[in-house]
Amino acid sequence: MIHPSYISLIGRLLLGLIFMMSGFQKVADPGGTQVFMQAMGITWATILFYLGAIAIELVGGVSLLLGLWSRIGAFLLVLFMIPTTWIFHSNFGDPNQTIHFMKNLAMVGGLLYVYVYGPGNLSIDAGMQPAITTTDLAAMNKVVNQ
Repeated sequence: MIHPSYISLIGRLLLGLIFMMSGFQKVADPGGTQVFMQAMGITWATILFYLGAIAIELVGGVSLLLGLWSRIGAFLLVLFMIPTTWIFHSNFGDPNQTIHFMKNLAMVGGLLYVYVYGPGNLSIDAGMQPAITTTDLAAMNKVVNQ
């Protein structure tokens, strides 16, 4: 059986990769991305939303990939995904858009899992946790066993 730490790492990497690729795609085609945004009804402050989407996707993606401030990154990506999913994938008459809508809901589910349970042991976040010393452990046992 594969150790849960490795499974958590793989899940985090796969989630982060989606956002990194999406952010880099927006950087590579700024005009196309902004035209698409305008076609979907974002007609004001398009450049602001464009830059914000890139920042959130890249920062959130790196956060997940490295496991650095991953709970914050996951939370920001959830906040980003809610309006994004509704604005860009709510044409339920189009089966393709329905699939994208459901895919985004599944991604939000994965992000919520990272937010609640953390990035796992194979992460920078885990390495930054203070180690429990024997005196701390003894104190904890005393409190637990009262």
